[in-house]
Amino acid sequence: MIGRYAFRHMFAGLALAAGFVAALPGTAQAQQPREGTEYIRLQQPQATDSPGKVEVTEFFWYSCPHCNALEPSLESWIKKLPADVVVRRVPVRFNAGMEPQQRLYYTLEALGKVDQLHRMVFTAIHEQRQPLNTANRIFDWAEKQGLDRAQFTAAYNSFGVQSKVQRATKLAEAYKIDGVPTLAINGRYLTSPSLTGSNLGALQVADFLIGKERTPPTR
Repeated sequence: MIGRYAFRHMFAGLALAAGFVAALPGTAQAQQPREGTEYIRLQQPQATDSPGKVEVTEFFWYSCPHCNALEPSLESWIKKLPADVVVRRVPVRFNAGMEPQQRLYYTLEALGKVDQLHRMVFTAIHEQRQPLNTANRIFDWAEKQGLDRAQFTAAYNSFGVQSKVQRATKLAEAYKIDGVPTLAINGRYLTSPSLTGSNLGALQVADFLIGKERTPPTR
C-alpha cells in the first residue's frame, strides 16, 4: 500500500492475514474475513452513485507499484462480477504532485479511452519507466498513443476534468483513504491487499462484502 505517510507503510499489514483462509467451494470450515483485520467498517457510511446496485470503488494512483500489481487481477475480477455490481475508479491525491495523474485518468474518461489506455498508463510508468508526472510528459505520451494533442490538452484543462479531480480528492478524504490500492464496498467497508496480505485476498474479501450488501437483511 502506498499512502500519505512517506511510504513507510509500503509493506505494512502483510502479516495481518496469516490466519486468513479464503472461503472456497468445498471448504468445510473456511474462516470468514474478520472486521477490523481483513476489512474495516466505515464509521460514517458514504452515499454511492449507483442506487439499486452494489458499488465498488477502487482508490488508486498510477505510480503506485502495488496498484500496478493489482490491476491484472482486478481487471479479471471485474469481468466476472454480477450485473448488480458496478465498479468505479478514483485516482487519489495525497500531495499536489499527484494531481497530473488524476487529470490523466479523468481526461481518458472524458475522451472515452479508459478501456483502451488505462492499463497502458501503468505499463508506461512501471515497465517503460516513463514518469508521466507532469502535464507535458502526459501530453507527449497521449500523442504517442495516437490521441490528438490539442483535443487531449483541452480536455485535460477543462472545467469538467477539474471538477472531477476536486470531487475525487474530497471523496478520498470522506473515506479517510490513507493508502492505495484500497477497495471501498458500497460506501460501508474498506479492504486492501495491505489488510488481507495479498491481491487475491483483497478481492476475496471484496466478494464477501459484496455478498453482505446483496443479501437482504433478516428481521
